[in-house]
Amino acid sequence: MIEQELLKKLREGDTFAFKFLFTEYYNYLFNYVYKLSRDMSVSEDVVQEMMIKIWERREHIVITTSLKSYLFRACHNQFLMHLRKEKKRLDLLDKIRWDVLFEVHGEENELYELRLNRLHSLINQLPPRCKEIFVQSKFEKKKYKEIAMDLGISIKAVEAQMTKALHFLREHASSFML
Repeated sequence: MIEQELLKKLREGDTFAFKFLFTEYYNYLFNYVYKLSRDMSVSEDVVQEMMIKIWERREHIVITTSLKSYLFRACHNQFLMHLRKEKKRLDLLDKIRWDVLFEVHGEENELYELRLNRLHSLINQLPPRCKEIFVQSKFEKKKYKEIAMDLGISIKAVEAQMTKALHFLREHASSFML
């Protein structure tokens, strides 16, 4: 089937055209995403999610390159979205770990206060910009986008500083765990 004909049928809702598209490109796309992720399950999910989006948005798809290039780019973008979701999940797990740390030890007031003081001491050892971003994120509960706008920097810069702060705190966490 020629690309233009396939796209026309796809836009019209032809399920045969979609099955053809899926079977024709699935293995190529899976292998591409697998090279990026090194995870079979993630690769399957990413390609399948991308294919679902193609079907759902079939009437509005505009392809200015080849269909194959479009599909690879769509998979790449879907993989990046997966990474962002995974990062948010890991950030949430970090938050939960911190919350649990303080809840579990909150009953032991003196020990809790000592650990809290040591944690604040570690936070104070962070470089100024890194500390400012960490405090806004963890204590003021601001989203990365808000922090980036407040400080006039990119979201990527905020992410990099948070990664640096969390790495430092994890590395030195044993010093406040009695």
